[in-house]
Amino acid sequence: MAKSHGFCKRFWIQIYQYFVRLYQGFQKFWTVSAKGFFVTKKEEEHISSAESIFHKEKILVLGHMLRNKSLAIEKRAQAAYRVGMLSFTGGPNAGQFAAEYMKEVYDLLKNHEMVPKVKILLLQSVACWCYLNPISQRRAKRLNFIPLLVSFIEKRCESPIKSEINSHLLIKCWTCYVLSVMTCNNLSCMKALRDYSSVKYHLEILATEDWSGWPENFAEVLYFLVGFHRN
Repeated sequence: MAKSHGFCKRFWIQIYQYFVRLYQGFQKFWTVSAKGFFVTKKEEEHISSAESIFHKEKILVLGHMLRNKSLAIEKRAQAAYRVGMLSFTGGPNAGQFAAEYMKEVYDLLKNHEMVPKVKILLLQSVACWCYLNPISQRRAKRLNFIPLLVSFIEKRCESPIKSEINSHLLIKCWTCYVLSVMTCNNLSCMKALRDYSSVKYHLEILATEDWSGWPENFAEVLYFLVGFHRN
């Protein structure tokens, strides 16, 4: 881990700077060039309002499904996943609408037994909700998602069956991703994770696992985001 510190740090700085420049470039092009040709101020307000209403209505319908305890947990998890996706695509307003239902996601993850693929849907929902959204990140922290997610990383697999071992590891990988999303540019989440002394050890172990198929080794990403490499 220590040897790759310098490389990873430089890599993530370069990636961050690249996306900042890309975002600024698109924003400038839209504001200065394209928007003036195609969208009047009145039309822009109408489009923004229509998109906001669309996301709110969809989230309300899916949120009702998520809260419906007569439905199977998998159906509720699928609704949660779609709520997360809508909060991701709909911007801050959609994130605010989605926040109302994240308590149900927490409750499902904490208090219900489920197969790995269903648990992963719920983890993906949280990741979408928190992605590049500081307000959602703070709300997730207040809902106590951090200790819950840490418990997933710390949990040992007692089964000798290879498929179950792999599923257990996949949940840990997704948990690392969710925590990476939550802690990105969020000092309070970073500090909260640092308080769990066992997390450093578990991330070091998880970083040695096979992360092929993932864009990054998110155990290692989280390790550096939290600042464990400075200990």
